[in-house]
Amino acid sequence: MISVNVRLREWRDSDAPAVLDAFQAPDLRRQAAWPIITLKDARGWIASWEGAGHAFAVVIDGAGGERVVGNVAVTKIDTHDTGWVSYWVVPEARGRGIAVAATEKLVRWAFDERGLYRLELGHRTNNPASCRVATKAGFRPEGIERGKLRHDGVRYDVERHARLATD
Repeated sequence: MISVNVRLREWRDSDAPAVLDAFQAPDLRRQAAWPIITLKDARGWIASWEGAGHAFAVVIDGAGGERVVGNVAVTKIDTHDTGWVSYWVVPEARGRGIAVAATEKLVRWAFDERGLYRLELGHRTNNPASCRVATKAGFRPEGIERGKLRHDGVRYDVERHARLATD
């Protein structure tokens, strides 16, 4: 159950330190197209979303004010009104329902504001936490894509999920 207020907002250049910190987590390092090891890299990551789709900073409010704890995005929007969803949350914010709440907010935005009909996502089959986020956010499993991803020379199967505007 979620214990904090989760909001989505556009990424800002001033979020670069949070992005840099996030990508120091070993499991998030491969979520970027290039290594994020400097503030310049982090600003480049933020800028890379321009024209690539719609990415939102996942923020929570705390005693020190707003804190960026993740990212949700819909990209690869095609002529069939289908988009690809991705999400991540920093390790210290996991297990509190933040990823599910943020993904649900992204889904509502994509269907209601962007007018999409179908949203897809995939996760490695050895990542049950990502599967839980997907299913709790209303995405139904549609099958396994064998050997789809390769990280560090190892192939991983991916489970595909989808959610329709009519679900």
